[in-house]
Amino acid sequence: MHSYLGEFIGTTLLILFGNGVVANVVLKDSKGQNGGWIVIAFGWAMAVFIGVYASVKFGGSGHLNPAVTIALNLFSDFKTELVLPYIMAQFAGAFLGSILVWLSYKQHFDQTEDASLKMACFCTAPAIRNKFYNSITEIIGSFALVFGALAMSNPTTPFVTLNALPVALLVLAIGLSLGGPTGYAINPARDLAPRIAHFLLPIKRKANPDWGYAWVPVIGPILGAVLAAWVFSLIK
Repeated sequence: MHSYLGEFIGTTLLILFGNGVVANVVLKDSKGQNGGWIVIAFGWAMAVFIGVYASVKFGGSGHLNPAVTIALNLFSDFKTELVLPYIMAQFAGAFLGSILVWLSYKQHFDQTEDASLKMACFCTAPAIRNKFYNSITEIIGSFALVFGALAMSNPTTPFVTLNALPVALLVLAIGLSLGGPTGYAINPARDLAPRIAHFLLPIKRKANPDWGYAWVPVIGPILGAVLAAWVFSLIK
């Protein structure tokens, strides 16, 4: 139970701080409005740091990401019976984190006219819509995340006891270098659960959830993570 709780708490904090910084930067009349991409990238990096640290503290593995969980099950020693409960905990945490962001910025959501900006506080969207190349971007970003994280982890217990700070810096680098085309979801739970929350919450003048694109930040990260874990296992 503690491992599931750790994943749930860690992913809740990940989304609270990650989507929270987006809301702070893009929503009308927020004190952080127009803070820019660097603020968002740094905020997401800190969200990863806090989420991973808290997850491990409460008995989780610090995955916070179904793509990571699936990849480590296929090419490491992560137990198969934990995969589904971990993914469920990650999605539940991401959903709760999204609700907390909405509650925190409720008045600013109401004041903001641009529906796409409000949706950006929940999920990603491509800068140039081309699902093939958008998927390639997500695959590359997710490969970089998982391969980099494995390279920095303790070789005797891959990823599980990974220090949170190196992963946070890795996510910062991905955001600054590769985040522009798609908003670097690199995590199915981070995108799909908040997208569902956006669809269900009573947000004024909200956009269509764009279900036609929703598969890209799910399939892309899973493919990228699995490929990274496979390549790392071959090199190791």
